Amino acid sequence: MENVILTEKKEGLMTITINRPEKLNALNASVLQSLQEALHELQSDASLRGCIITGAGEKAFVAGADVTEFMKADRQIGKELAELGQQLFLTIERSPKPIIAAVNGYALGGGCELALACHFRIASDTARFGQPEVNLGIIPGYGGSQRLTRLIGKGRAMEWMMTGESYDAQEAWRIGLVNHVCPAAELQSFTEAKMRMIISKSKIALAQIIKATNASEAGVDEGMKSEAACFGVAFASDDMQEGVKAFIEKRKPQFQ
Repeated sequence: MENVILTEKKEGLMTITINRPEKLNALNASVLQSLQEALHELQSDASLRGCIITGAGEKAFVAGADVTEFMKADRQIGKELAELGQQLFLTIERSPKPIIAAVNGYALGGGCELALACHFRIASDTARFGQPEVNLGIIPGYGGSQRLTRLIGKGRAMEWMMTGESYDAQEAWRIGLVNHVCPAAELQSFTEAKMRMIISKSKIALAQIIKATNASEAGVDEGMKSEAACFGVAFASDDMQEGVKAFIEKRKPQFQ
């Protein structure tokens, strides 16, 4: 079986690389299953604090789904395929450990949806984003219609999905889809440096930030309730005691 996913662990950080460069890292059943296994490893290994997802080669992050698998699909198979991808990408979105997408090229269709599921995105200046499913007579199925709308607004999301056009990294940055754009040669080092800064913080606080922020989608009232509950969890932690003590003593905190 080909290694469609490569994983690397280094000093508390896991890097997951979608490894089908000859197919522009297109998602197929094998990739989705292997990605699910890698994400399970991320959560079960206590030594891992965060994760970067990227694509192999210089051309693509993930250029979409492998459409050759669509030929024999019917309505029920399509619905089940969408639900499978949705659950997997929800696992990413709800991960208590931070996950950043390092978008190194084309992020189209399912690839754009994968990037959207990560907690935020850093793009190379060669990256392109889009939801071109309409050109195949279908729509985004892995949560793209929902996450894209929340991130860039209803009007822009409708335009992206209805035209099927793709957009460069600078445009993605301008409308808030990506947090940073950097030269392609610096993408990995820049993203790793950002992740190292993040995972130096309290893992309890990071998990509660993710949980509270995701709860904002349920509306203001539910979001506020979640924030208060998450604040309480962090407030009762040893990390909070260490953080306050370090602040008073004017030193860097040593979170456990």
